[in-house]
Amino acid sequence: MANLQLVGVELSHWLLDDYVTSLRAVDRSPATVKAYQSDISAFVAWSSGRGVELPRDVTKSEIRNYLAFLTMRGDARNSVIRRISSLKGFFAWSLERGNIEENPCVRISAPPAKNQLPDLVVRDQLEALLDADWGNSLWALRDRAICEVLYGSGVRVSELCDMNLESLDWAQGVVRVVGKGRKERLLPLHPKGMAAVRRWRDEGRPQALNATSPTGVLFVNRRGNRLNPRDVRRILASRLPGAYVHPHALRHTFATHLLEGGADLRVVQELLGHESLTTTQIYTHVSKSRLQKIHRETHPRG
Repeated sequence: MANLQLVGVELSHWLLDDYVTSLRAVDRSPATVKAYQSDISAFVAWSSGRGVELPRDVTKSEIRNYLAFLTMRGDARNSVIRRISSLKGFFAWSLERGNIEENPCVRISAPPAKNQLPDLVVRDQLEALLDADWGNSLWALRDRAICEVLYGSGVRVSELCDMNLESLDWAQGVVRVVGKGRKERLLPLHPKGMAAVRRWRDEGRPQALNATSPTGVLFVNRRGNRLNPRDVRRILASRLPGAYVHPHALRHTFATHLLEGGADLRVVQELLGHESLTTTQIYTHVSKSRLQKIHRETHPRG
C-alpha cells in the first residue's frame, strides 16, 4: 500500500479533517473516529497510487477494485466490512456536502459476515475466575472484582475500563455505563459482585493509587493509571494460565446463561446495549447448539 506520508496534499483535497469534525459533532466514540480516519486515509493512499487524486474522480468500479484488493491481500472479512462501511459513510457525507456529484458506494456490497458462534467460558474456567482462592493482596482483590463485573453485568471491556467510583450505585447494586454511541444504560450487579467491588474500593484501591492516578477512577493498573483493555486481557491470562480467555467471552457467557435461564431476548438486548435485536439473537443459537451437544453426548441415541 502507498505510504500515507506521501499523500498529505491529496488528503487536504478530500476534506478528511472536516469529516472527522462532523463525526465528533455527532458524538461518535474516539475509537470509531480513529478507525474511520485510518480507513479513509488508507483508501486515499491506494487511490493516489492509481492516479485518482480527488473524491469526485472515484467511481463505482474503483470501489469494487479496492474491495477486491483488500480481499486478495488477505484482510480479515470483518476488517473488509468495516473499511467499506467507513467509505460508505464518508462518500454519503461528501455527497450531502456537495463535494461529489454521485456516491460511488451506492449498491456496493461488502462480503457477508461469518455467522460464527461466540466463544464461551466453560464452567471450570468460571469457577477459577470467581471462586478460586487468590489470596488477599490488593491485586487479587482488583482482579476478582473485575471478573465479577465482566461476568455479572455483561459490560464490554472498554466500559469496564471507563468506570469511575460514581459509576456504581452502591446502595441499589446498579452499574451505570456509557456504551457505543454514548448511550447510557443501567445494569444490575448481583450482591457477590458488588461485595467484591466494594472490597477492592475499600481495601485495595487506596494502596494502588498514586499522585498521578485519575481522580475517581475505579480500576487502575500497577502503575496507578486507568485500566485499559490490554491490562484486562493480561489479568485473565495470568489468572487462567494456559487457557486463553478473551474478556468479551465473559460478556458472551453472561448473555448465553441469561437466555438459558429463561430471560426474555429483549431484556438481554437492553442489558447488552445492542442496537438491533438481530445482534442479540446469536445467543439463542449458542444455547441451541449447547443443548444439541449435551443431547449428543448424553442420549443413548445421540
